[in-house]
This record gives sequence, structure tokens and C-alpha cells, in this order.
Amino acid sequence: MKTQVTTDTKWDVQLRKGTLELVVLAALKDRRLYGLEILNLLHSLDTMKITEGTLYPLLDRLKRDGVVTAEWQQNGDERPRKYYQLTESGADKLESLTNRWRKSVQDIECLLKNNPQNNDSKRG
Repeated sequence: MKTQVTTDTKWDVQLRKGTLELVVLAALKDRRLYGLEILNLLHSLDTMKITEGTLYPLLDRLKRDGVVTAEWQQNGDERPRKYYQLTESGADKLESLTNRWRKSVQDIECLLKNNPQNNDSKRG
């Protein structure tokens, strides 16, 4: 049983590495969230449990890349929070990454069904 847990854990780590940017952009689709809200949302997903030390550098990079904006906002007596939102470029990137994700899932499903000849990307 321990081997299965280790395998699952390693799989989840690799899955997160490859999909984290897509997941964060998807979390911001059509809404503004502050960092802790994003983190809590990701923690609600079994395979996306990350640390603040992983999330905030990614958000900083996404901001530098122009795919998200970040704005400090203070509500009442609460401490200020930095809210993140997709830019138009970010929405475009989300659409592109979503299309690549769906194609990857389609390709993998085709292989799992052991029927690669039905794949749209036939190679000759």
C-alpha cells in the first residue's frame, strides 16, 4: 500500500508542475481573487495542494508576463489584500492552454483505449 501512496504522490507532484499555470489562470476566469482565496481553492482540489511559496512566485511571474493584473484593496478595517485578475492576454493564454490540455487528454485517452488510429493527429 505504501508503494501506491508514493506513486500517487509522485504523480500528483508531476501533474501539478505541468498544469499549475493553467489551473491558476482557470481559477481567475471571470473573477478577481486574492492570493489566499486562490490557495484555498487549489487546496479544495486533491491534486493541487501547493504552498504559498509556490503560488506567490507564480503569480508574480504571471503579472510580469502581463497575463494577470494585481491590485491592492482594503475593505474596512481588514488588512489590505492583493487581488489578481486575468488580462485580455491572460484570457487568451488560458484559452490556448485549455486547448492544449484538452488535446493532451484526448491523446492520452486514445492511448489508454489502445486505439491510436482513431486519433485526429494521424502520422504517416
